[in-house]
Amino acid sequence: MRIMISAGGTGGGVYPALAVAGALRRLYDDLSLTFVGARGDMARDLVRRADVRFDSYHEVLAGPMHGVPRMQQLTSALKIAVGIVQSLALVLRLRPQVLFLTGGWVGFPTAVACWLLRRPLVIYVPDIEPGLTLKLLGRYFARAIAATVAETSAFYPGKRVVETGYPLRPEILRARREESIQALGLDPQRQTLLVFGGSRGSRSINTAMARIAPALLDDGGQIVHITGQLDWESVRAQHAALTEAQQARYQIHAFLPDIGQAFAAADLVVSRAGAATLAEYPQHELPAILVPYPYAWRYQKVNADWLVTRGAAVQVDDGRLGEELLPTIRALFGQPERLQAMRAAMAALKRPDGAENIARLLAETATR
Repeated sequence: MRIMISAGGTGGGVYPALAVAGALRRLYDDLSLTFVGARGDMARDLVRRADVRFDSYHEVLAGPMHGVPRMQQLTSALKIAVGIVQSLALVLRLRPQVLFLTGGWVGFPTAVACWLLRRPLVIYVPDIEPGLTLKLLGRYFARAIAATVAETSAFYPGKRVVETGYPLRPEILRARREESIQALGLDPQRQTLLVFGGSRGSRSINTAMARIAPALLDDGGQIVHITGQLDWESVRAQHAALTEAQQARYQIHAFLPDIGQAFAAADLVVSRAGAATLAEYPQHELPAILVPYPYAWRYQKVNADWLVTRGAAVQVDDGRLGEELLPTIRALFGQPERLQAMRAAMAALKRPDGAENIARLLAETATR
């Protein structure tokens, strides 16, 4: 079975692809896996570090067409045209039985090439509402669409949409609470707040947390704050200004290699509302305060609303973090029964088999 996987842009596109690739390796012996990324994209480093074997790795030209200046659109159009030719050559040479896409600019040229050469395409939509590229590819090119939740089918009328769940990475699945608390050096008797702005960090969350951290620490809790590289130096300077007792209960990390440990150890998380929150937090029954990113289309707002309406999270607007974050955290930590209800609501959404479900869908599509 020959499968081509194409992903890029951010970790939000690449990590699900790698999780599915790992599931394919576990489930099928007679398998050839090829990865196609965009030239200059971060995907290359993530694929190299991943514990998944690909038979080959390739790069093609691609670029953004939506939300960029007109001159950049023209440059991107030229790159995409070249990328389509490069993708056609790859498909003719490698003869994949199915192409799997999870997101990133590279998806368009590879999808067009497979469509022209009559190779089936399966896309995965991580967010509840698909982005523009995945929406177009799903409607006009895809044989099947894998979705984290069933509500995504509303955006693809007349298409085959399969609710698979989110493909979780192994480190998320294997993390256990007791071991994670010990590995992170936390006090099991204290409530733990995790603050996480995504792989690149969130300036507004980092700024708000640095301001309210002393008050939270004086309440008796402990904090694990993953800042990203964006604000690492400023957060580190503010951390150094705390008392020794406060610093001992306030961990700061620019990056945490095993993020699953942080999810497993925490009692509450403050974060953005990217697609992974729909699965990673339920996997560890982790109540959330979600702060959707306000400077893009509404994907994160839709994700946050979905978890809030199920009682698993509360939402704070980015522009109101200064006024609302501290009282919201205190209110949840001060109401154990409410926090437990949110934990139970997250647990009800748990679905650890997303990667395997997508892998089987790909195998089914490839052998039809």
